[in-house]
Amino acid sequence: MPKKYVLIAGVVIILAIVVKAFSFTPELVSFSGPTMGTTYTVKFYTNEDMDSAWQYKDDVDRVLVRINELMSTYDSQSELSLFNQTSVNKEVRVSTELAYVIDQALMISKMSKGEYDITVGPLVNLWGFGPGKKTDTVPSVDDIAIAKQKVGFSAIALSEQTLSKAKDVYIDLSSIAKGYGVDAVAQKLERLGIDSYLVEVGGEIVAKGTKPDGEPWRVAVESPNGGHSVAQKVVELADVAIATSGDYRNYFERDGVRYSHTINPKTGKPITHRLVSVTVIEKNATLADGLATAITVLGPEKGLAFAEENGLAVYMLVKENLGFVEQYSKAFEPYLSVQ
Repeated sequence: MPKKYVLIAGVVIILAIVVKAFSFTPELVSFSGPTMGTTYTVKFYTNEDMDSAWQYKDDVDRVLVRINELMSTYDSQSELSLFNQTSVNKEVRVSTELAYVIDQALMISKMSKGEYDITVGPLVNLWGFGPGKKTDTVPSVDDIAIAKQKVGFSAIALSEQTLSKAKDVYIDLSSIAKGYGVDAVAQKLERLGIDSYLVEVGGEIVAKGTKPDGEPWRVAVESPNGGHSVAQKVVELADVAIATSGDYRNYFERDGVRYSHTINPKTGKPITHRLVSVTVIEKNATLADGLATAITVLGPEKGLAFAEENGLAVYMLVKENLGFVEQYSKAFEPYLSVQ
């Protein structure tokens, strides 16, 4: 064979090897959509062809639709809403998913001594932050007192999948359901064989594995001043969840006073302290989501003490006259090195 043809054949073989090698380089798949009154985003790396990978979006959508059907207070026929409509002392058999989320929320309620309370719904609705038309009005002292009579997590009894209430309370899982949604999507991706991903629902995130180049997932904690476009802090995550709770988006103003959507169940009123943002890193997003809300209610001093007492990785932004001051727990310190 002439040398020219041998050379050409060699080049073709080399090109074939290179193409084959690159065909096994994981590609990033990213898709998003609406859910739970907010949006979700999923990112993962895969060696599959892109058409097959995109079919996973249907799987994710089904997971999130089911959670909404179980836990939404905006859907009068959701499993949670139907329980809220049941009579006192009636035992109801509920799904494993709803039982799990209520169990985790009750645990956080007990940890915070009731400053986080999943039965705060009547107060949230009274202040105009729940289902229905938002009125931006300040309720009367009498109306607050009446609503508080329907608040109290200790009235909820859960035994495995049997749920009941000792008085007329109303469970609202909006402070923890998005976190569970993140965990449920993450579990679905793992069942599909995906081991490197980032899942986000309404700002609650789970990161698993590393990118193909060995780099961790990097997540920004947004600045209360700049919204989604400005990062206050960037952290690197691997096999953990992160959730942020803040009062700088959902609020209304009346007569020069700002009323947060975060309601203290003990006072029946929106929080008034200077803690504007709480970020929690935990083993799963369900816990991270609920704990972030609990610390937001507790405030900067009690919240930081709560974090240290329970060994939680917590990062807080506290409003001062000239801007925001960072406060964080000892367990959060390993995440501070990212520039």
